[in-house]
Amino acid sequence: MQNVRFNRSEVFEAPILIVCRADRSSTRNQIRGPHSALTDFLASNNISAAQIHQDYQRRVRHAEREAAANEPADEAEEEDEYEDNDGETAEQRKKRKRKETATLAKIKQSKEFARRKARRTGEPDDDDDVIAREMMYEKSRPMPGQLENCELCSKRFTVTPYSKNGPNGGLLCAKCSKEVADDERKSKAKKCGPRTGRRQNQSNLLDGIVQQGALSLVEMCAKKVADNHNDIEEFGDLPSRLLQRLSQIFSKRRILTPRTLNLFLRPELNFIDIYDAAKLETDDFHKIFAIMPALSRVNLRFAGQIKDRVFEYMIDRDLQIRQLQLDAANLVSDTYWRRLFQKLGPQLESLKLSNLDFSFDDETVEILCQNCTALKRLKFKQCWKIGSNSLQAISTLPKLEHLSLDTVQESEIEPLLQMMNTLGPNLRTLSLEGFCNADDRILDLIHDKCRLLSKIRFSDNALCSDRGFVNLFTTWANPPLRFVDLSSTRDVDNANPDGPAEAIGLASQGFIALMNHSGSTLQKLNISSCRHISRVAFEEVFLEGKTYPCLQELDVSFHTVMDDFLIGRIFQSCPAIKKIVAFACFNVRDVQVPVGVALVGGLKAQHSIVVEGPVSG
Repeated sequence: MQNVRFNRSEVFEAPILIVCRADRSSTRNQIRGPHSALTDFLASNNISAAQIHQDYQRRVRHAEREAAANEPADEAEEEDEYEDNDGETAEQRKKRKRKETATLAKIKQSKEFARRKARRTGEPDDDDDVIAREMMYEKSRPMPGQLENCELCSKRFTVTPYSKNGPNGGLLCAKCSKEVADDERKSKAKKCGPRTGRRQNQSNLLDGIVQQGALSLVEMCAKKVADNHNDIEEFGDLPSRLLQRLSQIFSKRRILTPRTLNLFLRPELNFIDIYDAAKLETDDFHKIFAIMPALSRVNLRFAGQIKDRVFEYMIDRDLQIRQLQLDAANLVSDTYWRRLFQKLGPQLESLKLSNLDFSFDDETVEILCQNCTALKRLKFKQCWKIGSNSLQAISTLPKLEHLSLDTVQESEIEPLLQMMNTLGPNLRTLSLEGFCNADDRILDLIHDKCRLLSKIRFSDNALCSDRGFVNLFTTWANPPLRFVDLSSTRDVDNANPDGPAEAIGLASQGFIALMNHSGSTLQKLNISSCRHISRVAFEEVFLEGKTYPCLQELDVSFHTVMDDFLIGRIFQSCPAIKKIVAFACFNVRDVQVPVGVALVGGLKAQHSIVVEGPVSG
């Protein structure tokens, strides 16, 4: 019998001829059955003739694409050359092309093709035919259990359903697949970096901070300390200003816990500022007053776990607290509030209480005013049980200079007038929020009695008229103000957005009178939601040539007349401006913001709103 030798290229390129030779030898060797010796050999070694043919076709087409990219003019000649090497007849070639075209058309109609097309839009390989051919070749990938060479390291491995595709369409082994996945994960993390920075920039803008260049060394060190708070045992001898800044950062990041609280407790200090005590327990407040017996200023916000026994501990100790600020201490009963004021009352100079809804009623306020006769500063914000009787009690405080009230209950106008008549001559700052029953008489009393005010807040009112505000600021003997907040003083009839004939709340004439009186010294101004101020009034106040040298912050939210032109005039008239809040000012679109100024709001607030350049006019 004549020996027959097979070349590997013949196995790859002429499988039909091989089968014929095997059939001729099968009769001579008396081999019976459906398989030839070559077929059994290939099967025993996990070699698929169909797979060999498909691999060959894939290499041929890959070479065709590379040749087409390098020499487009000779594309037809190269294609003929490869087709000749394939050993196909003209009829077989046409049949294969028709089948391939139909397969590509079917793939282009699939959802997976649409998803890949969307992901690659704008990339060099976003051509429809390229994507479809890649998907077609992926479908002809080796079956799980067969052997394949890794595209990157050429290592022989067993194909599994989880084998990943390489960059050129081949398959990857487990090690290379993991390395590719790690690289993709790192690249995704790098893409997410700028988004985090932009989010921080937007947060800073809401706080009125416009960072130009790098942070200061002190600020960078404070943030680094917060980043590594779990590794810090003590702060050491830090100045009070830096301790307060660290407390603010810890509170903002919600990392002020019983463990990190110890970093702020130093026996020699006479102050404690905790801006977010929500994670502290009752025993932690005990610890504050036990470790720091020399406290004279206490500021505890979100202190929801302060209870009666904490107050009892404060009463039993000989504390020298002069300034006390507590927020959300709702678990303390009226009995212990009263006992605290009876103990600390004669030495208290400043008392600020906020967000109390369980206790602290009018009777408690009366006991407070009877014992705390040295109070110079008093602030009640969102204390639900305070009513008209509390206003009468407050009017008996002889040394009060700073008063801030934000009530929930509707109070009568007479106790408010009596309080203002008594306290007005000594007041240096006045804040009245939510007094919906107050009318022009309260403005007249402020005009007649107050001579020392530097700050006034009168907001959320719908009874005082524009004429009342004009009378307040016209020929007022009080020096020019530094802080004014007259927000949400307007008519609330939504069916009549233009308001009544006689304007309610701060309107055009009142705004002009305000700026004529205090424009030279005004530093902060809030006139948001005063919707009856006209565009003509804004143009007159910020007329070219007028200057307000001290104005740093301005809130003009919900003024629909505000636009790019008026914002530009504000920039020109206020050389010291640092922050403008313009929420719901839909005509503020493309104003050019000077360097170092934060414009918050406007129609395009989601874009970068700090632009270096000259002021637009």
